[in-house]
Amino acid sequence: MSEDYEMMCGIEIHQQLDTKKLFCSCDSILHEEGTGAIYRRQRPTTSEMGEIDRAALMQFQKHLGYRYQCCEGSSCLVELDEEPPHECNPDAMDIALTFSEMLGANIIDEIHYMRKIVVDGSDTSGFQRTALIATDGFVNVGDRKISILSVCLEEDASRKVEANTNEVLWRTDRLGIPLIEVATGPDMRTPEEVMEVAFRLGTLLRATRRVKRGLGTIRQDLNISIPGGARIELKGVGDLKLIPDYVRNEVNRQKMLIRVRDILNGRGTKAVPFDPVDVTEIFRTCESKVIKGALDDKGKVIAVRLPGFAGVMNGDNKTLRLGSEMAGYARTKGVKGIFHSDELPNYGIEQSYVDELRNFLGMTGEFDAFVICAAKEKRAMEALEVAVGRANQGLIGVPEETRDPLPDGTTKYSRPLPGAARMYPETDVPPITITDDRLDRIKANMPEFPEQIQERLVKEYGINPQQARQLVRESYDESFEKILKDNREFASVAATMFLNVYSEMEHDGIDTTALTDEDLIQVFEMLKQNRFAKEALPKLLREMAVGTDAEAAIKKLGLEAVDSDEARKIIEQIVNERADFVKEKGMAAIGGLMGPVMGALRGKIDGKQANELLTEAIKKIL
Repeated sequence: MSEDYEMMCGIEIHQQLDTKKLFCSCDSILHEEGTGAIYRRQRPTTSEMGEIDRAALMQFQKHLGYRYQCCEGSSCLVELDEEPPHECNPDAMDIALTFSEMLGANIIDEIHYMRKIVVDGSDTSGFQRTALIATDGFVNVGDRKISILSVCLEEDASRKVEANTNEVLWRTDRLGIPLIEVATGPDMRTPEEVMEVAFRLGTLLRATRRVKRGLGTIRQDLNISIPGGARIELKGVGDLKLIPDYVRNEVNRQKMLIRVRDILNGRGTKAVPFDPVDVTEIFRTCESKVIKGALDDKGKVIAVRLPGFAGVMNGDNKTLRLGSEMAGYARTKGVKGIFHSDELPNYGIEQSYVDELRNFLGMTGEFDAFVICAAKEKRAMEALEVAVGRANQGLIGVPEETRDPLPDGTTKYSRPLPGAARMYPETDVPPITITDDRLDRIKANMPEFPEQIQERLVKEYGINPQQARQLVRESYDESFEKILKDNREFASVAATMFLNVYSEMEHDGIDTTALTDEDLIQVFEMLKQNRFAKEALPKLLREMAVGTDAEAAIKKLGLEAVDSDEARKIIEQIVNERADFVKEKGMAAIGGLMGPVMGALRGKIDGKQANELLTEAIKKIL
């Protein structure tokens, strides 16, 4: 095993279920608009151990207020925490039990709900209800057995609509949608294996046929650590294919921080006290846009000396990046960023200002450094305090934290890693006894496993095993079968559409999720009626993906199919115009003339039929 893969990783998957909400009878659907503006503030409470969770405390210290929109049919007094939760949704519980059985897990015989403190405003109550359903399951991926630590059933949070520095607006249509949370052990040893486990668990969840599909209905959290590092949670990874990039980048980030720790400890660097100094006058005439903007806004420039930290904040060909870690912490206090001595002069701050600041701070040591922040004084102070705290953590190595994924495969700091101090019992939901009769009913109605679905697709639709595997893996199998319910003769066309055409569309930045099953069923009905040729399907789908319905798209693109007589006339005209070429080449002229024929008839006639008519027309001349 290579050094790059000296890592451990576990994964948590959160999948929305396609039922009513977990603790009321509201529909679990999302709305484009919400109504109302109920205002709340939230504060953390102590757990049953008498402690306040560090992540909850950090969120509380942002001093934010929260407004909540309701949605007709998808929000009620339960979502607003003005009415106690109703009985736990039995359908959601059955799905969780079914999935637990699919994992070979040990189901808990009496289910108890807990409250998990969440004070970011996403839950109106300040906590999320979650229950442990099963433990000690497993999945097989390749030749390895991956342990499943737990399966939980919990409620989803509200959707963030907009936010500013003082307030966040949430929509409660998503709040309370049932979620299955499945957590693996830290068993994965390569970035690719993490992705494969995520795909496997996703296909098992979808095999229940009771989960929601589409953007945002499934989310992955990765827990990654390396020898000498710490557990880092990457929260809310959406694109499974980017998982290897996230894992590799996190492994490299932790290795970098361990290297920083070793350098600092080798120098004998000590923790730096937070001793801020107002250096506004030094930068009064500085042309930096950031500094000018802050001073024009009646802000100040505050500096802190960092003895022993020079060269590790952005040094060694920029492979040491403690400075970016410090900036991530500072941004949580509402500033755009910080400047540190490893990156200056730059950003409009000239060497003369750097030299004057160094003299002012009395920086004479070889490894003396500084960090500055330009903002309103209170905000700059708060940002620098956490930035200096993060610099001091560099002496230890890798701090435990939660990070958010970015589209390029990197991550940014979000908050400290939550601990057990945020859990306490839920008193409004009674325990749920899981009877033998209920489990017997679950076992008697188990869904097909992904492998069984693949085998059936090959047998019933005549596609090859690789296509079947990919359809299941990419979660197209259910749509595939819906489309072909009355159109089985187009199985090959449908498989190619999902696996090839969709891939090309996504590569070009086209959102294929805009095409619903209903849209595709209509398209294949029209194909069956010879409204257009199957060769025109890619062009038609691209037009429909931007909001054009099938009928309008066919007309707009000029894809209306022609009958055989009209097609024959067009082809005969093309052949007659090239009669000399046909007489010279004989039947071999077919290869040279198919291009012009399909150019004239593409999307209006099937390629096979075009070939037959072209052959007929050439024989007439010969």
